[in-house]
Amino acid sequence: MFTRTESFREYVSSYRAVTGLMFLMMIVFVFNLFPLFPGNVLFYYGTGVNLYIAEGQWWRLITPIFLHGTFTHLLFNGFSLAIFGPALEKYLGPLKFSLFFLSTGILANIATYLLLPLTYTHVGASGAIFAILGFYLYLVLFHGSNFSTNERNTIYTLTGIAVIMTFIQPQINIVGHLAGLAAGFLTAPLYWRRKW
Repeated sequence: MFTRTESFREYVSSYRAVTGLMFLMMIVFVFNLFPLFPGNVLFYYGTGVNLYIAEGQWWRLITPIFLHGTFTHLLFNGFSLAIFGPALEKYLGPLKFSLFFLSTGILANIATYLLLPLTYTHVGASGAIFAILGFYLYLVLFHGSNFSTNERNTIYTLTGIAVIMTFIQPQINIVGHLAGLAAGFLTAPLYWRRKW
């Protein structure tokens, strides 16, 4: 389910939404890495800053999804999307997958805004990636007959590890991760169709 055997070209042509999202995150990171824009303008106007959101800068509920503070941060989120995203994109199709990814990322950022202090700032696609796990969790809990025992156990294990790591690693948006997981789980029925 999460094992990838395609060549790079096959992967890109088969999973256009996942590839496009990863490419966008990499391009934004490169633009920040090199002085292509003055004054680190993408981070200046794109970081999720709760105080600025409260003042009406609502785009900051969207833009943090595509910003990453370090290469390690980008690598981890990009790798997670590359592994977990394809099976869900194949199920939903590229358009619905993109809609799901963006909407749940926004929901995770809304939860961050509502539940954390106005001084809180955040970047990263983790909320949307946790939502993908939430979608899988919904499927195995309510439509488990579509999955083998090994696939169900893999999803339970990966979700459990992801939640545990959320509380262990420093400088993690715990609210964003858990809200993303919940958003994916709760909105999954909107996308559910019989054939997996």
